[in-house]
Amino acid sequence: MNLSWLRTRSAFWTRTVLSAALVLTLTAPAVQAAVPPASPAAPAAAAGAGKPLTAENVDAFLKPFFSSKDVQAQLAGAVVVVVKDGKTVVKEGFGYADKAAKSKVDPDKTVFRMASVSKTFTATAAMQLVEQGKLDLKADFQTYTGKMDFDNPFGVPVTVADLLTHTTGFRIQDPLPEDINEDFTTKVSIEDYVVKHMPPVVREPGTSYMYDNFASMLLGLVVEKASGMPYEDYMQQHVFAPLKMDSSGFLLEGKLKDNLATAYDATGKEVVLYNVTPTVMPQGGMLSTGDDVGRFMTAFLNGGAIDNNRVLKEDTVQSMEEYRSAIHPLLPNNTYGFEAPLQLPGAGSSSKIITKAGDLIGFSTYMVLIPEQNTGVFIAYNQQSALREQFYPAFIQTFFPQYAAPVKLDAYKPMSADALKAFTGYYADLRIKSLVTTVSVQNGALMINDAFLGSRKLIQVDDNLFTDELTGKLTGFTMKDDGGSAYLKEPYLNPFSYGQKGPDGVGYADVPASHPYAAPVKMLQSLGYLPNDATLSFQPEAGITRAQYVRLMMESSGLKGSSTEKLAFPDLQGHPDAAFIQQAVELGMIEGTANGKFQPDRVISRQEAAVMIWRMYSAKYPDKLFQNVKLSGTTDKWAVPAVKMAVALGLYGPDFKPDAKGAVDYKSRAALSKKENAAILYALFTNPIDQIVAKLSQQAGDGGK
Repeated sequence: MNLSWLRTRSAFWTRTVLSAALVLTLTAPAVQAAVPPASPAAPAAAAGAGKPLTAENVDAFLKPFFSSKDVQAQLAGAVVVVVKDGKTVVKEGFGYADKAAKSKVDPDKTVFRMASVSKTFTATAAMQLVEQGKLDLKADFQTYTGKMDFDNPFGVPVTVADLLTHTTGFRIQDPLPEDINEDFTTKVSIEDYVVKHMPPVVREPGTSYMYDNFASMLLGLVVEKASGMPYEDYMQQHVFAPLKMDSSGFLLEGKLKDNLATAYDATGKEVVLYNVTPTVMPQGGMLSTGDDVGRFMTAFLNGGAIDNNRVLKEDTVQSMEEYRSAIHPLLPNNTYGFEAPLQLPGAGSSSKIITKAGDLIGFSTYMVLIPEQNTGVFIAYNQQSALREQFYPAFIQTFFPQYAAPVKLDAYKPMSADALKAFTGYYADLRIKSLVTTVSVQNGALMINDAFLGSRKLIQVDDNLFTDELTGKLTGFTMKDDGGSAYLKEPYLNPFSYGQKGPDGVGYADVPASHPYAAPVKMLQSLGYLPNDATLSFQPEAGITRAQYVRLMMESSGLKGSSTEKLAFPDLQGHPDAAFIQQAVELGMIEGTANGKFQPDRVISRQEAAVMIWRMYSAKYPDKLFQNVKLSGTTDKWAVPAVKMAVALGLYGPDFKPDAKGAVDYKSRAALSKKENAAILYALFTNPIDQIVAKLSQQAGDGGK
């Protein structure tokens, strides 16, 4: 495997599948990075009755939707299946399964990677075993897998129900970059993978929601052990065969491989065919067609049966429709196998709708079931985009606007400015720690800020529930028994988990509250990147080494060190930060040095630090956006584009001010101090980077006026 392909694969996997930032929050998904655009074919308001769900009306909705310029710009191919009252209303393909071959999407034949929609099928298998008395939802999952080696300091077991509801308390253990590979010969079992990567429990099981890929993999292992059959064989015999899902499976071989749609990245470039590890991936490895998923939806909505073949009992189906946790009734989390629908402005997430979304490189899926309407909708597409975020609200507003109507809430007790202070602090996403939400009180109002949408007001609408003034969507908080806020759930950075509030940063003996760099330092203490001990000294003026800089960047991005044994630089051998530096190399953050060595313990210069960030940003934000940035002082030629970007994005501390001509001396050749490194991290966590870039882009389009 060549290094350039590895870099591309690692970066792309990290951005789009793990939804993680490469360096801090550099590349979050588009749906989280901005307010979604108006959906094609969506009415202006969700008022009155929706259109009848007939084939004619659905066809009249789909054709203008998929022919709109906005959708065409992000579409390779897609399949849409709509079922109602036991019948298929529409089953249609759009665009190409393979653009080069001009082969069109066939809903009966074209295979898509189901990604996390696989979890719904794994949950179905588990609930079958519950029906048979082979699984107990309240039992410790180790009852079935055998004793596993992991730390759980809480004295509360992780149950099968916790696996189903993503409330395990596990530390995040998402698929690794190397789990997407070109190796089609090596077979890795579910059990071997689980044993090797078992995470510790870091929160009391059952107390918090975090979308958990590893939990669903464990559930697949539980199915395997409780049934006494290999997972893929169980799925074939007890789920796919009874439903006559003849084009579904978990192994990329035979007709599933032959009919697999070609994957494309967000730019429309073809993605190399890849395999997954473990070889059978219960949480995301299913392959299927639109027609097959339509049969599952029909059976589920029909109480678990189709064509006289039953896969679930009616009461089991009802139990899988019930939400099991919520930070507020309008912000439910998930059921046994499904999750809450996308938030709609003013309406929240309807508990009358259950959904499942999925993403793998080049593929996205979305299953929507509305049991009380006996209706199911499925969309899958083979180009990375936010298409479902446009499709879902447009479909709901057209046919079922009652679920998009603004909610009417009961009377509540408004909170005083002093009471609102209980919510203030820094909240790190439980899945992706680099996604940080800042909550503060300003002029008596609760404010929320993140690096994508910037700062905006939260308006209270219910107990611990607020409307985002900018978007109209809801943010909810849950409180600890002692009155301190513990978690929040909002629709952009962490719609699939909670954000956890960190303790207040206390500063250091040499960084008191009055210090100009106190805010950055206290934030990093709150988030756990610096020791939160006021008796210690920080040495704010001391320089930070190249290795320390890279490690902190990787750790604050939620990235672990590389497992690659052959290191890129000879002087990394035996160094404690070697794995993090190697990971940065593989992501393209580090490209090499003139003498072939990295010099990990040399203090990094400010311009070197800027270049490392620039390498991660430059693909998304071209240098021409920053060409009018004015610099003073001395910057080496090779670092000028990076330093201009850093100045434009505000990646510096309060000591740096533009001169009378608007030029900034970045002190490029000077050593990067610990306080300035804290300021850069603070800016990456909090500055609205996309908004800054959008403004620069507009200025460039206006000729710089």
